[in-house]
Amino acid sequence: MEAWDTLVKVQPAPPVAIIIATGLVALALVVVRVLWRPTRNIITIAHEGGHALIAMITGRRLHGIRLHSDTSGVTMTSGSRGGPSAVFTLLAGYLAPALIGLGAAFLISKGLIVLLLWAILALLVAMALFIRNFYGWLAMILTGFGVFALVWWAPADIQTAVAYGGAWFLLLGSVRPVGETWTLRYRTTERTTDPDQLAQITRVPAPVWLVLFFIGTIGCLAYGAGLLISFTW
Repeated sequence: MEAWDTLVKVQPAPPVAIIIATGLVALALVVVRVLWRPTRNIITIAHEGGHALIAMITGRRLHGIRLHSDTSGVTMTSGSRGGPSAVFTLLAGYLAPALIGLGAAFLISKGLIVLLLWAILALLVAMALFIRNFYGWLAMILTGFGVFALVWWAPADIQTAVAYGGAWFLLLGSVRPVGETWTLRYRTTERTTDPDQLAQITRVPAPVWLVLFFIGTIGCLAYGAGLLISFTW
């Protein structure tokens, strides 16, 4: 009972200045290239985790996940080459960071910071079971240990500030990969991205899927930002 009470304990909102500061830091991590390169791994983890989760929910077989040092990743599944399971699995990648960020913002708006951090740690542990390469393991261990240290040792005000920063980063960081993919498609002849695979399956052009990803990620950003800010009033 005591453990449950700790898990669902409501933490007070920080000062408005802290919320704004964490948002600006997250924005810098996304916009500044030298900062984006290492932190993009977090977005990749969420992206591939989204593929993996929806693949299992829709009945596909999950063979493993690989995370690469260039911040790319791949989720290996098998099942029907078309149909709803393939479509939803491909859709999940670009939307996953935004939806996780939105979920984080919702829990933060309720003051459930500890519950949020433990939920993230549980998701990381579950995902780690399917990692199939050394760099992927390294990325998961470092990320997981960081979250565990935050939950186990950090004071409440630090937990709250990092939770806000993490939610801001997921919401803001979900948008940039969509733009990067758009640029990649028109600068190279590579046609292996999620939107291109969706186009092959559905006959809906890849740019249409990219526009939908933009709408989805920006929509989550707008709604999530409202949740994060409204918690202070």
